[in-house]
Amino acid sequence: MITRKSKLEIQTMREAGKIVSAVHAIVGDAVRPGVTTLVLDKLAEEIIRSRGAVPTFLGYRGFPASICASINEEVVHGIPSAKRVLRDGDIFKLDVGATLDGLVADAAITIPVGEVGEDVKKLIRCTRDSLFRGIEAATIGNRISDISFAVEDVANKNQLGIVRDYGGHGVGHRLHEEPHIPNHGAPGRGVRLKAGYCLAIEPMFNLGTDEVRELDDRWTVVTADSRWSAHFEHSIAITEEGPLLLTLPDGASQPYLNGAVL
Repeated sequence: MITRKSKLEIQTMREAGKIVSAVHAIVGDAVRPGVTTLVLDKLAEEIIRSRGAVPTFLGYRGFPASICASINEEVVHGIPSAKRVLRDGDIFKLDVGATLDGLVADAAITIPVGEVGEDVKKLIRCTRDSLFRGIEAATIGNRISDISFAVEDVANKNQLGIVRDYGGHGVGHRLHEEPHIPNHGAPGRGVRLKAGYCLAIEPMFNLGTDEVRELDDRWTVVTADSRWSAHFEHSIAITEEGPLLLTLPDGASQPYLNGAVL
């Protein structure tokens, strides 16, 4: 069942989203060669709690940290560790959620660590672009698979692998709600989008195969061919004015996306 959020609930999710965005900005500034993912996790937790929220991921289904910290061929759900040290040329995927007054916002970014190759720059750029293509399709009257098709189209045009085993989801009272939002598929299918639906759209593209596998820690997902992966995500609300981006920074000039890519 898909729940529609009230204007007050969406406003609270927007406040949670500002906290998530602050984590991206501050932790992103701390990403450099030599830093451990555990240090970044502790910094994220401090930011979230200092703003009156709680880390959504910490303890969720047993997850042991406040952020998912995935490096290079790790697609999602990487566990922060004092043994995971970022190196020049890596890419770091920072996925984080904040819960404020019982409501969740969730977003992810991919950050290059120092200099990366042109193929990796393209991977990051295309994955981010596909997120906004998907958001543009998230309008009243469209269907869930219109989002999926918009995301997939970017990957296909750029000959990138699409992670098919994971995708976006509803968000709000819980981190993962209905509906599931695949990053691939034909348009015009699935439920119609209505005002008050809140979604986390999150494309994951790979340089190589679509296929992924889970490591023995039962969390970290990696590409099957060990080639690198990028991940971006925003939480949005479907509104009469257009998609409202909930995980933009405080004071963002354009919280609604009406055909313009930020």
